Amino acid sequence: MNPTSYNICSFVHRPAILNFKMNSKKLVFKKVKGAVINGIALIITVLVNLPRILAMFSLNIVENVSFNIVSSKDLLVRFVFLFVSSWIILQFNVNWRYNFRHFSSGLKDVGIALIVHVFVYFAVVQSLFAIYPIVVNKELTTPAINLFYFIYVVIFIILFFIANLLRLQIIQRENILENERLKRQNLQSELSALKNQLNPHFLFNSLNSLNFLVKENKEATTFVNKLSFMYRYILQSGQIDSISLKEELKFLESYIYLIKTRYRDKFSITIEIDDRFMDKNIPILALQLLVENAVKHNEISTIHPLTVRVYSEGDHIIVENKIRLRTSFVDSTGSGLGNLDKRYFLLKQQHIIIKNTNQIFKVNLPLN
Repeated sequence: MNPTSYNICSFVHRPAILNFKMNSKKLVFKKVKGAVINGIALIITVLVNLPRILAMFSLNIVENVSFNIVSSKDLLVRFVFLFVSSWIILQFNVNWRYNFRHFSSGLKDVGIALIVHVFVYFAVVQSLFAIYPIVVNKELTTPAINLFYFIYVVIFIILFFIANLLRLQIIQRENILENERLKRQNLQSELSALKNQLNPHFLFNSLNSLNFLVKENKEATTFVNKLSFMYRYILQSGQIDSISLKEELKFLESYIYLIKTRYRDKFSITIEIDDRFMDKNIPILALQLLVENAVKHNEISTIHPLTVRVYSEGDHIIVENKIRLRTSFVDSTGSGLGNLDKRYFLLKQQHIIIKNTNQIFKVNLPLN
C-alpha cells in the first residue's frame, strides 16, 4: 500500500460522502472569533470590578459596602489579571483544546483540561499576589488573599460553562450547515446515478448466461459466482453506510478469491480477528478498499510476493502490508484513504489511524 497515493473502489458511487469538503483535523470544530472571546472576557471583567469602579468615582450604590483600597492602580491590576485569565480560559475551552482532541482519548482530554485549568488558576493568583504590592505599594491582607482565591474559582467555573455553551452553539450551527450540504450532494448523487446507472438485471442475466456457458469449468463457475456476489454487495453499498464486520469479511473473501485467481501464489492474506468483534459495524467496503490499494500500489511477483495481514488489536482492526512500490505507473486519484477517513468520521465521529514505520504500512480502523 502506497502511503502517499490511494484510490477508492471504482465501483462505489458515493459523492455525498466522498465530496465532504472539510479539513480532517478541524471538521465541525470551527474556531470562535477572537472578537467574541474578547467581548465576553471584557464583560466578565467589568461586571466583577463594577463595584470598585463605582466606589472609585464615589458612586457606591450598595449601602454598607466599602473597600479599603480603591485606586486606579488597584483597579488596573485587578482588571488586567482578570481579563487575561478570562481570555486564556475562554480561548483554551473553545479553540485551543480542540487542536489536540484529535490526538487524545476522552479521559486524556479531560485530564489535560483539568491540569491546564489548575495551572492557569495558580499561575494567575500567585502572579497577582506577587505583582499587586509592587504596583499598588500595599500588601494584601489574608482576608483579601482568600477572597481572591474564592473569586477566581467561581469565575473559572462560570467561564468553563460559558465556553462550552459557545462550543455547543458552534457545533450545532456547523451540523445544520453540513446537513444542508449533504442533502444537496445526495440529490446530485441520485440524479447522477439515474443518468449513469447500469441496469442490474441485465448484468445479472449476463452473469447467469456466462455461468451456464462455463459450468463444466469448476474454477470459472466459482469465479463468476464470486463476482456476482460482489456486484450485489456493491449495489447494496449504495443504500447503506455501514455493515457488520462479519458481512464485510464475507465480501472480502470473495474479493480475495478474484485476486488470488489472478496472482496465484504471488498473493496471500491472513485474517485473524476476534469473534467478539463480528457484530461491530464499520463503513461498507472499508476492508476491501485497503486490500485493493495494497494490491494496486505494491509489486506482486514470484520474487516479491505480497502478503496482507488483517487482524484485531485492542479495539481496532488493523490492515498492514510490507511496502514494495510498483515500478510501473499506477493511475490513482489519490483520495482513497482520505475519503475513508471522512466516512469514518461521519459515521463514528472517529478518525482512522495511518502508520508507516520500518517499511510496514498500517491502517487502524476503530471499532468503538
